[in-house]
Amino acid sequence: MTPARRLAAGLVAAATAAAALRGLGAVVRSARWTRTNHAGDPVTLLEGPAWVTAGALGAAAAGSAPGVVAAVGAGAFGALDDLAGDGSSKGLRGHLGAAARGELTTGAVKIAGLGLTGLLAAALTDRGRDDVGALDTLVGGAAVAGAANLANLLDLRPGRALKATTLAALPLALAPDGRGAGVAAAAVGASLGAAGPDLAGRAMLGDTGANAAGALVGTALLERCGRRGRLAALAVLVAATLASEKVSFTAVIESTPGLRELDAWGRPAR
Repeated sequence: MTPARRLAAGLVAAATAAAALRGLGAVVRSARWTRTNHAGDPVTLLEGPAWVTAGALGAAAAGSAPGVVAAVGAGAFGALDDLAGDGSSKGLRGHLGAAARGELTTGAVKIAGLGLTGLLAAALTDRGRDDVGALDTLVGGAAVAGAANLANLLDLRPGRALKATTLAALPLALAPDGRGAGVAAAAVGASLGAAGPDLAGRAMLGDTGANAAGALVGTALLERCGRRGRLAALAVLVAATLASEKVSFTAVIESTPGLRELDAWGRPAR
């Protein structure tokens, strides 16, 4: 991946995110795309489909079919939860518990869908590679799904999920050997393009955008990693997901110097 091509992927994604969010905001008036945020203010979820469009086009500009699949697939299953979820079950434990009782929630469908999306993205990434096997592809698919879920868990304050996406993707986008760089650049570009309205508290990713953002970063990582890297990534993602069932990420961030300031950076004073 040449520097020029990864730059093009990032620029395409950034321009698309900003334009798509403005365009969708001008034509979509349905209350189904509006939520109340943590501060009690109304925000639009249209940032989500704008991010998905931007991430997918950026990945396409980088020539990455796995990246397109990850962004579109994860975004589609996230949209299902955004538009049809009733909120009766929360978190991984809640959705799996409901499934154990014979109740099918949109969250459970999304979990399965993210798993399938991750597996397909991993299979496309690994096609033709002789340094990975079927087990590595399975682990990679789980890592993509786990990354999609973790990004969604962070989408609780303005800019938080976008900052996490950018910080995770930027080192991959700048990698000298270029592996995974185009997909990572698309994730960075889409996040920067959507940052203004998100930080201002006027828009949020929702499940649609956050799931796509995490999945795209996860896919970029797969292009760089073999078995050890994928297992390490999956272990971190599983640990973070399990921790979220017992610990508030917001409480941890707000009580940790450095993280607290980074989390608040760019938001208007209230």
